[in-house]
Amino acid sequence: MSTSIYSQERLHIAITGNIGAGKTTLAQKLADHFGWQIFHEAVEGNPYLSDFYGDMQRWAFHLQVYFLRSRYEQVLQINDIRHTIIQDRTIYEDAHIFARNLYQTGLMSARDYENYVGLFTLMISLVKPPDLMIYLRADIPKLLAQIKRRGREFEQNISVDYLTNLNVLYEEFTNNYRESPLLTIDVDPLDFAHREADWQVVLQTVVGALPEGWKQKSLPSTREAL
Repeated sequence: MSTSIYSQERLHIAITGNIGAGKTTLAQKLADHFGWQIFHEAVEGNPYLSDFYGDMQRWAFHLQVYFLRSRYEQVLQINDIRHTIIQDRTIYEDAHIFARNLYQTGLMSARDYENYVGLFTLMISLVKPPDLMIYLRADIPKLLAQIKRRGREFEQNISVDYLTNLNVLYEEFTNNYRESPLLTIDVDPLDFAHREADWQVVLQTVVGALPEGWKQKSLPSTREAL
């Protein structure tokens, strides 16, 4: 792990992107490189996720409320932390992308969706946005390949239509996101999990997007790594 020292005490960096875009991998690599604390998405141990992919209409509301609650718990923890953290997916995506998609495709009823949006609206009024949002943009072939590679059994039957709908909403969400700086990285040509050169490109891109007040005192040179 590389060690870097910065003049600002704390940052909250969040990674957003579709299923299989590489959020967890990037969050882990950045956390390992800089010594940041990572907040993972509540996938492992989620009591609804497998059922949801088997019957989306039945379990849509249950799953979204579970994710909303777990993400809000993360927000409360993040508010109390005084060191830099990196978060795998945000509370914004729960409402603006996943719940909205379920409602628009008829998998969540209007009654459940209105109830969900009401809960989200109450919570979001107390949420401080991240200092930097990183959006990993990926086309469907890339998403499918990475979903297959990581081999989560409950994800193997995710449909192309479902991923396509999410991609449309991700583009809309990021195009309209104004709460904090947004960095978009097109990951289609990259394999930063396995190719060092690609990882260095992503690393330097992220470093270049950090807030001005967060001045870097030491960072291994890209030339050295390459």
